[in-house]
Amino acid sequence: MEENSSHSLRTVEWKNNRVVMIDQTKLPNELVFVEYDDFNQVAEAIKTLIVRGAPAIGVSGAFGLALAVLQSKAATKDQLLSDLENARQILYSTRPTAVNLGWGLEKIMNIAKTGETVEKIKELVIETAKRMAEEDIEINKAMGKNGSILFDNDDTIMTHCNAGALATVAYGTALGVIRATRESGKNVKVIATETRPIQQGSRLTAFELKHDGFDVSLVPDTAVGYSMANGLVNKVVVGADRIVKTGHVFNKIGTYQVATMAKQHGIPFYVAAPLSTIDLKNKAEDVIIEMRKGTEVTGIGDKKTAPDDINVINPAFDMTPPELISGIITEKGVARAPYEESIPKLFEAN
Repeated sequence: MEENSSHSLRTVEWKNNRVVMIDQTKLPNELVFVEYDDFNQVAEAIKTLIVRGAPAIGVSGAFGLALAVLQSKAATKDQLLSDLENARQILYSTRPTAVNLGWGLEKIMNIAKTGETVEKIKELVIETAKRMAEEDIEINKAMGKNGSILFDNDDTIMTHCNAGALATVAYGTALGVIRATRESGKNVKVIATETRPIQQGSRLTAFELKHDGFDVSLVPDTAVGYSMANGLVNKVVVGADRIVKTGHVFNKIGTYQVATMAKQHGIPFYVAAPLSTIDLKNKAEDVIIEMRKGTEVTGIGDKKTAPDDINVINPAFDMTPPELISGIITEKGVARAPYEESIPKLFEAN
């Protein structure tokens, strides 16, 4: 890894018929790369947050299916497609809220069905997965460019959770917008929320922004209102795990609070996400919010921070309604309210 490169963090990639990932559970203490040659390992990595962030898990799912075609001993097309479908179900079951995982898996399954022979299917699946990883970077750069015009010189931008290079293949969604703003010649500072209980803001966002030479400050989640009330924040940009066509945004737990505070203080609140994060089929009430284990809240590492035998409510995501959102930044442009009209237009531009 080149420390001096501004975009040297490559979250997930395909190398020598293996999937190589940054183990995000080890950050910021250690930068550790893990290698997998079995799709079950990739499924476990998605489940245990070794890799996380909607675009990154979409590509990881595609790479998981690429490993599955290499692992398969199938002699016929039908047997291979059956093996792939089995792998798809295992990979899909890992994280129910982010839509990119299903998108990545479906894209690979559709391309696999076009292959006439076992060898051709293997070739198509691996090449498509690799291309999806490269396209993710290009999409993020286009999104960054579209978003950068919304931010001004000397802005201090708040972000929640990690929607950076570590949430994608490289570059990032919300942090990609911040990167592109700096690349356009503007000076910006960033305030990152710690993002309890897994600390993606303090462990990941602060790590990668510092790594890339940004002026970044960390605040507790409970200091969002304080920061805004005291004029420390000009704009907010966050990523998304799923956006439905009405403009309701599902993102890391706590996003709704940040958006509500931003509205209260008249601060623009933007969401940055690729079209692959937009779910045109489901309504907001159809989306399953993933509930995570209570031990994430009752302790930090091995240290207990709560009494035994208490109930814990630990949702991984919440929903931010469209009236709190100033704009949704995508690789095809910025959608604004009314979102039921502007979101479908982005797909026409596609």
